[in-house]
Amino acid sequence: MTLLIPLYVHPAEDPGAWHRLIASADRAYGVVLNPASGPGPAPDPAFTTAAEALRAAGVRLLGYVDTDYGTRDRADAVDDMRRYREWYGADGCFLDQVTTAPEGLADCRRLVRAVRRCGARTVVLNPGAHPAPGYVRLADLTVTFEGPWSTYVSAFSRPSWAARRSPGPLCHLVYGVPEALVPLAVRTAHRRGAAVCGPVTGEPPNPWAALTPALTGAQR
Repeated sequence: MTLLIPLYVHPAEDPGAWHRLIASADRAYGVVLNPASGPGPAPDPAFTTAAEALRAAGVRLLGYVDTDYGTRDRADAVDDMRRYREWYGADGCFLDQVTTAPEGLADCRRLVRAVRRCGARTVVLNPGAHPAPGYVRLADLTVTFEGPWSTYVSAFSRPSWAARRSPGPLCHLVYGVPEALVPLAVRTAHRRGAAVCGPVTGEPPNPWAALTPALTGAQR
């Protein structure tokens, strides 16, 4: 099991979390960079330094790009990816708030093609729920669950197309996981077909503000 890390905390606010992340780079599928709900208006020196260290450690860097459920202008989303490439050396993108609807598939396909042309070697889609099955074929990884642990253990369901898959290019991002249950969260994600996960103990409004215990070995 590898881990997707959306560490949404500024490196200057919690440098220790970033240092631990760099030290545990071999367990990460990728790290989502998100300086300002996107790349921001100008390069952030703290993120530039953190990105350089992560790249040196061999970590895949994914720039956070909001799609606003398919309503955001494609050119603006692609420009975000361009800035992540130029400012932070990101080699992929994390497309957030992706619609799950079949009628949005064609637009999503065009967006994925555009960000790949812009230099995104890895594309992660985050609808946060199971989308129409065609979406999974567009991306390298698709987040099919994002939500609290309480929902994950009591109300998780998956469509037949997902149930037939062995662990593969799916990811579950689960927050509010009691620290003692992080290993169980990792095992549960694997059983439910996700080869990548991101269990964290944090809670809203920003559950991703701390490093997941799973990254430092709690899943073993």
